[in-house]
Amino acid sequence: MTKTQPCPRCGYSDPAQPAFRTVLHDDRQVDYTAVKLSVVVPVYNEKNTIRKIIQRIQNVELNKEIIIVDDYSTDGTRDMLPEISREYDNIKLILHDHNQGKGAALRTGFQHVAGDIVIIQDADLEYNPNEYYKLIYPIVADLADVVYGSRFIGETHRVLFFWHYVGNRFLTMLSNMFTNLNLTDMETCYKIFRRQVLEDIDIKSNRFGFEPEITAKVAKKRCRIYEMPIQYHGRDYSEGKKIGWRDGVNAIWSILRFNLFR
Repeated sequence: MTKTQPCPRCGYSDPAQPAFRTVLHDDRQVDYTAVKLSVVVPVYNEKNTIRKIIQRIQNVELNKEIIIVDDYSTDGTRDMLPEISREYDNIKLILHDHNQGKGAALRTGFQHVAGDIVIIQDADLEYNPNEYYKLIYPIVADLADVVYGSRFIGETHRVLFFWHYVGNRFLTMLSNMFTNLNLTDMETCYKIFRRQVLEDIDIKSNRFGFEPEITAKVAKKRCRIYEMPIQYHGRDYSEGKKIGWRDGVNAIWSILRFNLFR
């Protein structure tokens, strides 16, 4: 993607263009060739989607490495990953010797990043890597240290579970009350960081408590945080969705734990 043309795949105008800069009240030019991305992909039982998501990430024309952390998949995903990693020279494959959870997989992945910007990418096709261009813009333009991709501020999404929506908004509001942030989607997968932000953050959560934990910790560091609208193609439980009500309860505890207790 050049600075004068929209992305041929997703149709987004280059964030260096005036229309996009106006949205961010910004007039600076950016050079995407000057940065390297580290895309961390936590994987657990995603044999039907893992090859597709890796191909979609590879199709994004940015300098990048892909760090795949398999959290002891048992559905055949683990058998596919060595072959996939051999197909590309920019993949690091890490295999957990027992199942620990998404937070643990991310903790492992963060220890191996070498890029300037770190992106979290789920392996389930709910989130579109073509949005990397606009998601990293606030960091590349030196407007932000952290970017959250929000599913609730204007982009299209698949219509699914009402109570998941209510739970997400409740957890986001509760988190905001403690962090004094005004996020709209604390639970989003798409969280993007300058690598330096993560270097002195010690992730404790092994499962989905990662989301409120990392939010509390970047808030305490007083990082500059932006939200950007993203599209979202959610899946239901018959398609492999894993998060459940117990994870919601754990998220409440994590909000209290990481905001009230150091």
